[in-house]
Amino acid sequence: MSTRTHQEQASDLRLRCAVVTCSDTRTAENDTSGAYIREALQKAGHTISAYQIVPDEPNLIDKLLRTYVAEEIDVVLLNGGTGISRRDSTYDTVSGMLDKTLPGFGEIFRVLSFEEIGPASMLSRATAGVISRTLVFSMPGSTGAVRLAMDRLIAPDLKHLVWEIAGH
Repeated sequence: MSTRTHQEQASDLRLRCAVVTCSDTRTAENDTSGAYIREALQKAGHTISAYQIVPDEPNLIDKLLRTYVAEEIDVVLLNGGTGISRRDSTYDTVSGMLDKTLPGFGEIFRVLSFEEIGPASMLSRATAGVISRTLVFSMPGSTGAVRLAMDRLIAPDLKHLVWEIAGH
């Protein structure tokens, strides 16, 4: 079957999603990236089962991901902590937990990001993959980066990706 056929078969899915902002400075009042992710998911008809802001601490991120996987959340979308600064540990935590990786997400994200911001796009360690039966995306924390990832990559094919994980 073609990708288009798969997408059509997945079109009725309504997904349970968790949104996690990994930041030492963001609050519910100024988390524009987390808000954008939630709005995009709700606009697509998905349920926001959880939303949290956590410090970029490996043990906290690990614990949250394990909780969401145990709760059978379909998709976890993290933003923040994907750079190369000393405090950026989200990528390291997430990538170490993935059973299967989707290297194309990070590769394509950086190409699209390069078109917008130039060489600084190489600082991003955006990644995606699967833990058990939960799809996980980890993207930079800037609202521009989140908008790019959600609008150009994640939202257009999210149902299809989850449909594939479910083994339809």
